[in-house]
Amino acid sequence: MKISSTSSFLFVIVWFFSTTVYTQNAILDSLKLELQKHTEKDTVRVNLLNELAFLHYKKDFDKAFDYVENAQINAEEIDYKKGKARSLYLKGKMQQAQSNYLEAIAQYNNALLVYERLNNWEGIAKCYAAIGYSLHYSGEFNNSIINLKRSIDISSNYGFEAETALPVKFIGYNYLDMGDYDQANTYYDKALAINIKYDNKLEISSCNLNIGSVYLKKGKYPTALEYYTKSLKISEEIKDTIGIAKALNNIGIIYDITNNYDQALTYYDRALEIQKKIGTRRNVAKGLGNLGLVYFGKKDYQNALLHYNEAINISEEINDRDSQARYLTYIGGVYMRLKDHNKAIDNYKEALKINMALGDQLGLCYTYKLLAESYYLQKNYKDALINAQKSNIIANKLGALGFQRDSYDLLAKLYENTGNYKKALISHQQFKIVNDSLFNKENIEKFAQLEAEYKYKKVLDSASIRELKLTKTVKDTSQNLEKSQRNYLRSIIGFLLISMLLGGVIFYLKYRNIKAATHNIIVEQRLLRSQMTPHFIFNSLSVLQGMILNKEEKKSVVYLSKFSKLLRIILENSREKMVLLSQELAAIENYLSLQNLENESYNYTVSIEETIDTNAFEIPPMLIQPFVENAIEHAFTNQLENREIHVRITYEDQKLICTITDNGVGIHSQPIAKRKDKNSLATTITSERLQILSKDFNREGSVTIENRQKYNEQGTLVTLIIPYVKGTFKAAS
Repeated sequence: MKISSTSSFLFVIVWFFSTTVYTQNAILDSLKLELQKHTEKDTVRVNLLNELAFLHYKKDFDKAFDYVENAQINAEEIDYKKGKARSLYLKGKMQQAQSNYLEAIAQYNNALLVYERLNNWEGIAKCYAAIGYSLHYSGEFNNSIINLKRSIDISSNYGFEAETALPVKFIGYNYLDMGDYDQANTYYDKALAINIKYDNKLEISSCNLNIGSVYLKKGKYPTALEYYTKSLKISEEIKDTIGIAKALNNIGIIYDITNNYDQALTYYDRALEIQKKIGTRRNVAKGLGNLGLVYFGKKDYQNALLHYNEAINISEEINDRDSQARYLTYIGGVYMRLKDHNKAIDNYKEALKINMALGDQLGLCYTYKLLAESYYLQKNYKDALINAQKSNIIANKLGALGFQRDSYDLLAKLYENTGNYKKALISHQQFKIVNDSLFNKENIEKFAQLEAEYKYKKVLDSASIRELKLTKTVKDTSQNLEKSQRNYLRSIIGFLLISMLLGGVIFYLKYRNIKAATHNIIVEQRLLRSQMTPHFIFNSLSVLQGMILNKEEKKSVVYLSKFSKLLRIILENSREKMVLLSQELAAIENYLSLQNLENESYNYTVSIEETIDTNAFEIPPMLIQPFVENAIEHAFTNQLENREIHVRITYEDQKLICTITDNGVGIHSQPIAKRKDKNSLATTITSERLQILSKDFNREGSVTIENRQKYNEQGTLVTLIIPYVKGTFKAAS
């Protein structure tokens, strides 16, 4: 590899420009001039090309691509691996800026391979972080978190702690988008602490803004306003105009939500003024859109339309298609209020075209819903039904509970109006199920926690009142006693202290019981959420659709019968604390049969020891199914034939034992990411559940997972000892 003696010159130039007040144009001109002078193909030229690509990638994609392509070719010719890795990494950033996230991830992975060969841990950490960012923008939140945590671990181990702040913050973004606001806040707080340690005021301001947004989503507007104000103050200190505009805009949102429209207009106007000065047209359009929303809230529909149209014109000029679609739906909403349903529908249809072109599934789901509502108000039930069904299909595919609920509610009304009362009933039942699920998901843990805190506080308040009364008694008594009565007083004080101590112990035990009950509720809720994955349901419906399209009528009827029976059993069992062993095994057999019906991928058995009467045992529901599902999903990686799963129930030494065995790759051979994501979740929830149930029924309950290799066999062995309630029992023959 050719290493030029002028390598240090490039670093001097980069350092010089980073510490001066030259504009970016001056930096670009100087780097271009240096590139013209430096014609030799060496490391300096590669670094110059990469730097020019980096400075161009956001504003001139074609130029940036030319620079980075030349940099990569030169790096390969002189075998400059670090320069090649940087070029691949920049290609990833360019694709990410163009919203081509799959291509971006591919380029980051190429860069990662080169950095790994070089043992360049800083580069490796950056690649994992960049992959995490692209996965976040793609909506793959769990995979994003996995890659971001890898980046953080590497940076922490190799002394790049300051570099962990941004990945930590992005983990917060993922949890925010998944609706887990507490986890989002936890990671925003961590990112804030790191940035405070390294005095990164720009990111300190950003973290305060993010934390404020969590409180905004929780509806805690005063706390959100407090954090937004902190962010605004820091941004004003460091003269970060973009940060100032963001903080002003978010403060405006709070006043907008709370219907304080005049205050909202003040902050939106200030934010918009800054955006217009610094020339970020996309943010100018956003500011105009926000002003339109305020006027919409004030029922000043003409002003709302004026601002929406300005916003949409800018979006068209800069080809911001995503924003165009959003503003079209806003305009449609105005025409709906003005009862001009035809214009509303025209705007929704335009938004629909854009969302289709972008492949924006959530946008399509929302726009179909709006179209359905418009047609419904026109009493055009046929078109309303078509659009409501499309919205429902996408909502179910995405697992978007809010849209699922709204679409089922609308479908129920439409079927009722068209005289299809059977489907109206089914849709209404689905609406209730999803609505309950949405309510539980968002509130059950919160309610349980508040209840526990309330009861604990009540106990502490009661203890404090008693302590005050007792202290007053001691004080009054001591003032009236003579010296000769001191020993008697000491006895009283001792007795009172012991009473308070015993009272405190009693209160603590009560609190511990309340906390245990709360924990039980949370574990039960986590169990219900993990019963059957949306992925399985969607796949099952896709298989059923394929059978119907292929006109396999008998097979599709059998499949639908088993699928509906499985759903019914799971929904019925989820409401009960205990179910018959026969019911639980019926659900397992149905699940295995359903998984196997399409192409008979597995040989499976569900066997019961002859001495067991399955109708004489009651057990907690959904203990066995998660481990059967794990076996199906993870045990047979790259194993296409001779796949076996066996479930066996035995009764020994007053213990009801269930074993799940497979002949797959074994627990230690499964990919780490998959094991952590699903297997450990099932094991953790089941272990916690068994601990609680063991205490409730005073019977042993446990779960163990072993690799059958220790028994000179292939696969995984799961052993469940299940707590039970026993009725009659068959005599051994």
